[in-house]
Amino acid sequence: MDKVTLTINGISVTTDKNSSVLTAARQAGIYIPTLCYHPDLHAEGACRLCLVEASGARTLVASCVYPVSEGLVVKTNTTRVRSARKLVVELLLANHPKDCLSCQKSMDCELQKIAADLGVRKIRFIGGEMKAHTIDDTNPSLVRDQEKCILCGRCISVCSDVQGMDVYSFAGRGFHTMVSTAFEQGLEKISCSYCGQCANVCPTGAIVEKDDTAKVWAALSDSTKHVVVQTAPSVRVALGEELGLPPGSVVTGKMVAALRQLGFAKVFDTDFSADLTIMEEGHEFIKRLTNNGVLPMITSCSPGWVNMLEQRYPDLLPHLSTAKSPQAMFGAVVKTYYAQKAGIAPKDIVSVSVMPCTAKKAEAVRPELCDSGFQDVDIVITTRELGRMIREAGIDFEKLEEEQYDSPLGEGTGAAVIFGTTGGVMEAALRTVVEVVTKKQLPKIEFEEVRGLESVREATISVGDLKVKIAVVHTLKAARAMMDKVRAGMADYHFIEVMACPGGCIGGGGQPVPVNWDIRKKRREALLECDESSILRKSHENPEIITIYKEFLGEPLGEKAHELLHTHYTPQNRK
Repeated sequence: MDKVTLTINGISVTTDKNSSVLTAARQAGIYIPTLCYHPDLHAEGACRLCLVEASGARTLVASCVYPVSEGLVVKTNTTRVRSARKLVVELLLANHPKDCLSCQKSMDCELQKIAADLGVRKIRFIGGEMKAHTIDDTNPSLVRDQEKCILCGRCISVCSDVQGMDVYSFAGRGFHTMVSTAFEQGLEKISCSYCGQCANVCPTGAIVEKDDTAKVWAALSDSTKHVVVQTAPSVRVALGEELGLPPGSVVTGKMVAALRQLGFAKVFDTDFSADLTIMEEGHEFIKRLTNNGVLPMITSCSPGWVNMLEQRYPDLLPHLSTAKSPQAMFGAVVKTYYAQKAGIAPKDIVSVSVMPCTAKKAEAVRPELCDSGFQDVDIVITTRELGRMIREAGIDFEKLEEEQYDSPLGEGTGAAVIFGTTGGVMEAALRTVVEVVTKKQLPKIEFEEVRGLESVREATISVGDLKVKIAVVHTLKAARAMMDKVRAGMADYHFIEVMACPGGCIGGGGQPVPVNWDIRKKRREALLECDESSILRKSHENPEIITIYKEFLGEPLGEKAHELLHTHYTPQNRK
């Protein structure tokens, strides 16, 4: 690609000719504050915080959209520039709630940080009209507080360009402009998947996950309840970021220790039920493949994806695997199998999940997921919420000694841990499916064909004498394109994995912020390292899985397994 050389604050910078001034500055290590800009989204130039002086321009220009050119001279920190930026921030703060100390995004709020960095200590614009909006908190997953919205447009971009859901848009004019859903309805009434990507990119507290930590604290303080917790595969490579460690830090043992200090009676691993999912889903695929079942079979682990399919493609629901997600399987097993082994009444068990995903909150309250006779999973908190609980408890996370998960629901394999990244469910399934069909050990356990971060990946895998065509998809926008092909009869696959979020669970809507592709890659690499260092790397070789089938479930797809580990799906008529 052709290069150009420009000067920024007296420093010569050579960059691609299609770059923006902001990109060039960041390559040179020069900081320019931004609010509407996000590296994963297209640049808008809306907030005007990234203003700079550029030779040949009569006015200050927005560096995120201003193109570089040969010989361009840029100044980013002149008095004129700093004054303009402070003015922008003051105007935003003048119409912004003053509840920073109690705001859920405090210390993660980009507006808060920029105001501090720019030295904004007073707001000159007071006494004018303030926007007033109701808070949308009627759904299980997300809370929208429009009074904290700064109209950056990030939620609109990620929902449209990355997820293809088009839930948000600008409405109104001038001072009354707002980010709105259709007719400003609550998210529970419109076609929202609850994926939470809007919360991940929101720079303020305008969109956040619904905080359920108070419910967990209440359960932990109730002496009549036996409170257990499960932790999703990707949480172990993301929680560290929430507590000040570098992206991709593997904190499994410290996380277990912290959960015990919080007061959980048992700390279990969702990796166990991910292995259980593979046993059921894998055998379901073999049955469909060999008995003329509905193909392609599509994974059902990601609740944001399931929500989207139920809303937008109800005619394709027969393609979904009937296997529950690992979270849901765990919930059913903990209040049946574990309750029996521990001699505890299911009504006295409180089952808590730590998930990377805001849609998991909505999944937990689905009426279908009560096969234990109770709500199988009682409370779902995100990685961010667990981080807040650990800080609230005053736990020095870095100094914790590593501890192990409890048995009998604490053993997981490398196949289970890679559930947390796109392609991981497919690879885990193939490790088991190939060996079950061929009754031979795999010569090579890694399926490199399904690994990567492209939005769609395809491969043909030999399963004994069968040639199985598979596809791996992540982001709802890519999933919609794939479903259009399936609906049109143009997708000749046998098995498709779909994850709602970019990169899979490593980029879930409840993971630490900020998040971008560099951070997702580090989380993904950490999960792959966890797999490689595992003694057990195939779901069907997990001794706790073998035991639960022997003692309780019978066999994969058997009557008991079908009762507890499978479900059905229902068209959602939200518009």
